[in-house]
Order: sequence, then structure tokens, then C-alpha cells
Amino acid sequence: MGPPPGSRPGRQRGPQRPGAGGFAGALGAAVAAAYAATLPPSVPGGDSGELITAAYELGVAHPPGYPLFTLLAKLVIGLFPFGSIAYRVNLLCGLLGAAAASLLYYTVFRLSGSYAGGILAAGVFSFSRLTWQWSITAEVFSLNNLFVGLLMALTVHFEEAATAKERSKISKVGAFCCGLSLCNQHTIVLYVLCIVLWVLLQLFKGKELSFGHLLKLGLCFLAGLLPYLYLPASSYLHRARWTWGDQTTFQGFLTHFLREEYGTFSLAKSEAGSSMREMLLSQVTHMKTELSFTVPALAIVAWLRTAMQAKQEKSSMIWLFTGMLCIYSLFFAWRANLDITKPLFMGVVERFWMQSNAVAAVLAGLGLASLVSVGNTVLENSRVLQCVEWLSAAALVTSQIYANYSICDQSRNYVVDKFARNLLSSMPPDAIILLRGDLPGNSLRYLHYCEGMRPDVTLVDQEMMTYEWYLPKMAKHLPGISFPGRRWNPVEGILPDGTLTFNLHHFLKVNKHKEAFACIGLNEGDSTWRKSYSLWPWGSCDKLVSSVTVFNPGEWIHLTRSIYNWTEDYGRFDPSSWEAVANEEMWQARMKTAFFIFDLAETASVSADIKSQLYTFAYNSYKEIINSHKNHPVNWHKNYAIACERMLRLHKVDVDPEVLLSETVKHFLLYTEKAEDDPQRADILQAAKHLKKELQGLRKMNKDRKRLAV
Repeated sequence: MGPPPGSRPGRQRGPQRPGAGGFAGALGAAVAAAYAATLPPSVPGGDSGELITAAYELGVAHPPGYPLFTLLAKLVIGLFPFGSIAYRVNLLCGLLGAAAASLLYYTVFRLSGSYAGGILAAGVFSFSRLTWQWSITAEVFSLNNLFVGLLMALTVHFEEAATAKERSKISKVGAFCCGLSLCNQHTIVLYVLCIVLWVLLQLFKGKELSFGHLLKLGLCFLAGLLPYLYLPASSYLHRARWTWGDQTTFQGFLTHFLREEYGTFSLAKSEAGSSMREMLLSQVTHMKTELSFTVPALAIVAWLRTAMQAKQEKSSMIWLFTGMLCIYSLFFAWRANLDITKPLFMGVVERFWMQSNAVAAVLAGLGLASLVSVGNTVLENSRVLQCVEWLSAAALVTSQIYANYSICDQSRNYVVDKFARNLLSSMPPDAIILLRGDLPGNSLRYLHYCEGMRPDVTLVDQEMMTYEWYLPKMAKHLPGISFPGRRWNPVEGILPDGTLTFNLHHFLKVNKHKEAFACIGLNEGDSTWRKSYSLWPWGSCDKLVSSVTVFNPGEWIHLTRSIYNWTEDYGRFDPSSWEAVANEEMWQARMKTAFFIFDLAETASVSADIKSQLYTFAYNSYKEIINSHKNHPVNWHKNYAIACERMLRLHKVDVDPEVLLSETVKHFLLYTEKAEDDPQRADILQAAKHLKKELQGLRKMNKDRKRLAV
């Protein structure tokens, strides 16, 4: 019999070794078990709280909306009858991450026939610290990893398809999956473009690309984008208590889809980022750290063997994957406008390197298979090589698990949850909380809307109030709050489009029947509140108090001393994590009232006696806090040293000047030891040196005085 119609000479299917699908499923189950054992039990930091809330409320998440993730999360919230709402979505992400591992394994196996190579690719990637961390968190990255694996697996199937009919079918399924992948994270568009161009080229070379087929592929791609219809539907129904944007108009939909509020093809709005060179070097270093040096080395082996054997079967796949990796890395380094020298921003950027790590892991698996293939040619199918192949893969995966399990085990991590609960619990009845920033905004929203905590308080987002859609969409879900216009703007008036604006002072005035709090801080662009209000410290937040209210330092110290129940040790979290940010906020909250009173003594136009009282209150509060905590933020040393120095200059105090001088010198020196990057470090050391001489003179004078008294 001749070849089937539409077949291509020399084209072969992938290795026909038994149990490939079952092995992929077993591997996925193993990864799922590890992920499930380490899931966070409650809400993580970052965007998780907002994504969970959008799914729970059937609202729209931040741009580009993530409709597929939102619908999947809503489904599991309703289906899974156990754990908190956040835990259920965390579990969904873990399962998606495990499925991604199966697909990476399957891709390598279909290309090489190597079980060990597939295990290496899937295991090293899935159990890297970065992938593990973001596969057990309610975020969109594990779904993106799933699509990366799916698109690569489908591409391999297309390459090995024996007939035109089979290639046509796979290309249509692939077109649909390409569209569907864009309903999640848009960074995958670069992989989609590479794969689409490659597939079209293969069809064209095989004379299988007709206008009708191209039209069908386009329709399949558009069918994959159908989940985006959820955005205007949700916006039109207007039932969600939390949502983002107004997608009922085409312009509103386009603004959200293209992420114009953040900046299309940018990570953040108005941020000056690291250079492209710095970003690429960091990515390479990061890849070696995350995946081990062996992975990029094996990927290079795959490239070299392909280059030396240009006619090697399926070499085009390796070049395609290599092109995807390079194009994505270059484009992302160009557009990632964040300063990665800051730990938190590095934590934001590194998440997007998972997409390139997945391809590097596949190439590494193929590299391992290539080495063994060359070795078998030389040694004539030695069993020793097969053992070495399996042992190498097992050793690399085991080392990943050993190195990262304890770091990624979040099964007892309630840090962000406790942070949000402390903030909400500290609020008086019926308070207004003016939210600012991802940490308080997303975590408080989750507890308030999803867990039903403190239904009496009202959450108002400061940044969102500056958007034209926020109040028309959200005002009806904020009962008891009056808005003296349709949009927050420091300059009150009527905009060219007829929108009536209001400033913060006006907002506070019409809502004076409620206590208002800023968490965390107020928008720097609007200082009109200063006309009639002051900010008094309230833990991590601040209370907006009428300027005519008299501040009683003793009463306020007593009121805010135990405002939170926080037991986390200082400095125990990775600086790039949201847990570190929450912990820092809670620790700094302990010192906030003392700092406020000290600043009042420095700046307020009051009598000398009042200044003296304020300095004394601040000093005693600083002293109590410093002595209560052995390990604490480094700036506490500096604050306490300055407070001691001010007390020393008052003269009329009941504290021994020698003690004050000794404490000043001690804590200035402790500060300079730990804060080596402070630009004022040299000046502080000079001041400490001068004060040390003063202390020595004072001690000598006291010693002489005692000798004379004897």
C-alpha cells in the first residue's frame, strides 16, 4: 500500500514507547500531591486577594481582566466544599501547575522518547522555588504555565502528524488554544506569534494553506477568545461589589483589554526600570539559580547537536523553542519597566521569567536525551548509560525538592490574612477605610467581601476614585457614603466632558458623620485635607481627625499601644515577599505613635514646656518599645538615639545625662553597623564620635565629683 493521501515523505510519529500518557498522569499526580501539601490556607499577598474577590463576586479583575481564570476560580469556589475560599482557589492553581508539569514531560517524551528527559524537564521546572511558589498561590501564573506546556505539546503533535487531515485538525485545535491562552496572561502572545508563524509556514510549504483553511483557523482562534465576553456581561449586570473598569462600551473594553491604565506592554505605570542589559543578566543568573547550572548547560547541548546535525528529525522543533525563548526574553527585558534592585520589584519581575524557564527546562530534557543518544551510538546501547540518565534526572529533581520544600511550604502561612484581620479588627464601627496599595487593598477586600468580616465598615479605594468609571460603577455598593461628585480630583470643578470632580477635603466634609482612616497613607497629589484635618497614627493606618481636636499624647499612646496582636518575628521573611512587607508594616506600626509625638515636638509651634512634655512622652515610648524587642527594624536605633539626644539637651529632665549620652552613642553605632547604605552614615558616625568624647568627659567629671565628695 502507498502512503496515505496528504502524507509527507519521511515524517514519523513520536516514539511509540508504552505508557507515555499514564506516566505523564502519574507525574502530574505526584506534583499535585506536593503542591497540595504546601498550599497556603488563606489569602496570599499581591494580586491574589483581588483575583479571588473578583471571582467570588463575578466581577472583573485588573487589566486585562483574566476572564478564564475568573470563571475557573468561581467554578471551584462553588464545587470544592472544604477550606477557605482562598484555599480553594490556591488548590485550583496547584492542580493547573501539576497539569503543566505533565504537558512538559509529554512534550519532551514525544520529541525524544526519553522518560528520564521528560522527568527532568517537568521536575526541575515544577519544583524550582519560583514555579512552586507561584503554583500554589491564587495567581494567573500556573494557568499560563499550563498553556505554555499545552502549546508546545500541540506543536509537537502537529510536527509528527502523518496526514494533511490530521495536521488540519491539530492546527484548528491549536488555533483555539492560542486564543484561549490570551484570555489569561498576555505575555504568552509572543509564544503564540512564534508558533502561529511556524505552523502557517509548514502548511504553506506542504501546499496545505488555502484561503478556506486560513479562515477556519482564524475562526477557531476567535472562538478561543470567547471568554472575554464575560467582561462586558459582568459590567452590564453591575452586581459585583468589587470590579475593575467599565466594559459596557467598546472603548472601555479596549482600554481594559490593552491594559492602558497600566501602560500597554509595560508592567507598571510611570515607573523607571532597570536597563535591558541588567534585566537580561539578572534573568540568566536567576535561571542558573532556579533551575541549577545543569539545565542551561543541557539546553546548550540540545542546540549544539541540532546545529551539527541539521537534518536531524524534528530539529525544527528545537529551533522553534529556542526562538520562542530568545524573543520572549529580549522583549520582556525591553518592556519590564521596574527597578529590580528593589527586592519587592524583583519579586514582581521574576514571576514572568517562569515562561522562559519552562522552555529552557524542555530544551534541557532534550539535551539529556541527546547526550544519551550520542553515548549509545558510541557504546552500542549500554545499559550503564540508561542508568546514568535516570540517576541524573532523579538527582536533579530530588535536589530541587530538597532545596525548596521548606521554603515553599506555605501550609502554615497566615501572615497576610493576620495582617488584614488586624487592620479590620482595629477599626471602630461604621468607619470609612481609604485604601491605598496592593497589600491592604487586596487583602482587606478579600476578608470583607469573601469572608464577610466587618460588614459595617466601608472600603473606598483611593486610586480607583481617580478613574472615571469607579464611582458610576461602585457608588451603589458603598451605602452610607456620600460622594460630592463623580470623580476624585485635587482641583474641584467640571471637566471638559462634564464630569463633576471633588477633592479629599470635600469628601471628608460630607462624610463627617463617619470616622475616616487612610490605609496605608494618602494620595500625595491631594493635600486639600490639610485645611481642616490632621493625620494621627492608628497602627499601620492613620486616622483623619479634625484640626480643632486637641491631641493628648498620653491618651493616644495608651489607645494605640496594643492596637494589633502581632507575633511574627522581625526579619524572618524573604525581602521580596509580600509577607515581608506585611511584617514590616506591623513592626513599624509599634513605633508610629512615638515617632508622631517626636515629630510634633520638632515641628509644632508650642511653648517650651509643651515641647519638653512631648519629647519626654516620645522618649519614654521609644525606650519601652526598644527594650521590649531584641530584634527589630534598624531605623528604631536611629530614632531612639535622636530621642535620647533631644532629652539630653532639655536639661530639666529626671533622666541621668550619662545614661542618655550612653544610649545615644550605643544606638547610633548600632544603626551605622546595620544601615551601611544610609547616605548620612558618615555624618552619624562623626556625631557619635563627638558624643562619645562628651560622654567620656561627663564620666570623668562625675568620677571627680564623687572623689571630692568622699
